Amino acid sequence: MKTTERWYSDRLQHPIGLARWGHYGTPVLVFPTAGGDAEEVERQGLVGACWPLIEAGRIKLYSCDSVAGYAMVAKAGSPHYRMWLLNQFHDCVLNEIVPAIRNDLGGQTTPIVTAGASIGAFNAVAMVCRYPSVFGAAIGMSGTYRLQRFFDDQFSDELYFASPISFLSGLGGEQLDQLRQRFVLLASGQGQWEDIGESWAMADALGGQGVPNRVDAWGHEWKHDWPTWHRMLPQYLDELC
Repeated sequence: MKTTERWYSDRLQHPIGLARWGHYGTPVLVFPTAGGDAEEVERQGLVGACWPLIEAGRIKLYSCDSVAGYAMVAKAGSPHYRMWLLNQFHDCVLNEIVPAIRNDLGGQTTPIVTAGASIGAFNAVAMVCRYPSVFGAAIGMSGTYRLQRFFDDQFSDELYFASPISFLSGLGGEQLDQLRQRFVLLASGQGQWEDIGESWAMADALGGQGVPNRVDAWGHEWKHDWPTWHRMLPQYLDELC
């Protein structure tokens, strides 16, 4: 039930991998944490936590390498390069990962649900906000949505267009109309290493533009770690799929 593939992306000037679990169901693209690859979610038990939904044919799970996230935490290259790479990563997901998912689904154009934790939550929310014609909902778990500290507090057009917390206020037209028909779920614990303020800031940006969203505040016993996300993701996928 698992397959993997890898190719060189000219957009990223770097290889990227894609993994799949399941036979059929709502397509769910789970972004790994900042330094993770396409199979991180399996190694860390997140695929196993969602296995009843996969086995039941409710969802088909996909994940890709976090190329830009790895560069962010490793501080690879200049801040401007890392901002450029983040914007290019989103372009790669739209124009390379999504077609691979569509092909795997036999050409189906069902809106894709995105999900992720930490920096993966940022990517999940960003893809729905940037491309609401392709992505139907986002599940952001323990998200970090204000990223300037990863770029030495510098800013650029690339970071502006990659970051919904920045570009949402200026959004209009058809993209905003479509986005207002989508849904963003922001969940965060309040235990060790969590910052639920990030989720509230993202919710404020979404709500300011009339985008349906919800913040779920989990208790202080839920910290920024995989066991928290094992509980969150299957619960929310059961709700949305």
